Formats: sequence, C-alpha cells, structure tokens
Amino acid sequence: MTDHPDHTHKQLGLVIDLDTCVGCHACVVACKGWNTQSQPSPLSDQDPYGADPSGTFLNRVHSYEVTPEAGPAQLVHFPKSCLHCADAPCVTVCPTGASYKRVEDGIVLVNESDCIGCGLCAWACPYGAREMDPAAGVMKKCTLCVDRIYNETLPEEDREPACVRTCPAGARHFGDLADPESEVSLLVEERGGIELMPEQGTKPVNRYLPPRPRDAWQGEVDVLAPFLEPVAEEPRGLLGWIDRTLARL
Repeated sequence: MTDHPDHTHKQLGLVIDLDTCVGCHACVVACKGWNTQSQPSPLSDQDPYGADPSGTFLNRVHSYEVTPEAGPAQLVHFPKSCLHCADAPCVTVCPTGASYKRVEDGIVLVNESDCIGCGLCAWACPYGAREMDPAAGVMKKCTLCVDRIYNETLPEEDREPACVRTCPAGARHFGDLADPESEVSLLVEERGGIELMPEQGTKPVNRYLPPRPRDAWQGEVDVLAPFLEPVAEEPRGLLGWIDRTLARL
C-alpha cells in the first residue's frame, strides 16, 4: 500500500462554478476524447450503438432540480470527477501501490502497469470518481490532463485540462489551490467556494462555487399571456398600409 506524501509543493485542482455551468456536457466529450487518445489504454465503450450501451468516463455531469426556501425552482448542473484529495483513501487502500499522490503537484494518479483491477480504490472513494475499464481490466480516473499541463510542445493557452479548455461557459477553472494568491484561490475566497462532502475527512482539493440565488417571481405569471393578447387593435406601419391597400382591391 502507498502512504500519502507529508507535503506537496502544489495542490493543482479545479474550481467549478455551479452558477455558470449550463450542463452542455462539452467537458465530458473533451475529457473522453483526449484521454482516449492519450492514455496507455483507451477509454473503452461497450456496445455503444446497441440497446444497452455503456462506457468508461472520467468526468460526468449530473443535473438536479433544486427548490430553495424562497424563489422558484432552478436546475443545477453538477460536474463530477476525481477531486485529488489531500487525504485520498483510494491511495492508502491500494494493495499494489498503483494509486499514488504526486509530491510535486498533488495530483492523484494510477500506474496502470501495477493495477490488478481489484476495485478497492473505487470502493474506498466516497465520491464515486473511479471507474473500472472492462476492456483494459484496470481502474481509470481523472489525471487533470497531466500530459497536457506540462507539455511544452503545446501552445501555452492549451496547457490546461481538456475540460477547462473546452468549457464554452467558462465554468471550469484550473490552478494551484495551495497558493493563496492564485486566481483559483482568490475566486474561491470571493465566491465562498465549498468542499464536496467535507465530513468524509478526505480534504478534497477541488472546490465548487455555489449557484447565486435567482430572482423571485412577484405574483402569478401567465406564460401564455403574450401569445393570447393582441399586440395592436389595428395593423400599423408598412403592414398596416399594405393591409389597407389590399382591402380596397
């Protein structure tokens, strides 16, 4: 089994804005595409065009209807992937040491050549962030696109996780959460970023920015009213002139 490092030089992670995420799943597609072509073994799919398709995904988006105490119900889109916990139980439970946390940046990875596919790490993870790839027989998880963020052959603007680079709404942010002056740390402080399930004691690095409250409706609103009431009693402008001219014919 593997112990956690006493200290990591950085804590690279994601900050996800639940107020901005529109649930388009662009991050899911980008993650699947990049990690399928860059992993030692691709993220497989089983019967993708059949009656019961399934596949391995490192990032998923769940949608929930939330009804606050005051105001209308709202739809919240909740992206979920590995949170690269400081006290990751998936690391300490691994019997072969395949799961480990890097000292240099705090990223939790899996050495696929050492993974025996026992599934203990998936059992230990309280977030359901690990997936067994049936084709490869090993555990897969988010790597924060470690092969992108340090790749000097890529343009500097592309040296971030594929999900962050792709998000059309700008809901995903990447950086060092151990640095209190980093952009992501300042964003968490400004918006009151929260940990996911802190009671588990895993100390997740990733943070979520809560959705802002929506404006409350005042009184009852008839959504069909604009379509039922006439805009004008008599046609005006060019259309009115055409209507009057045709009426004389």
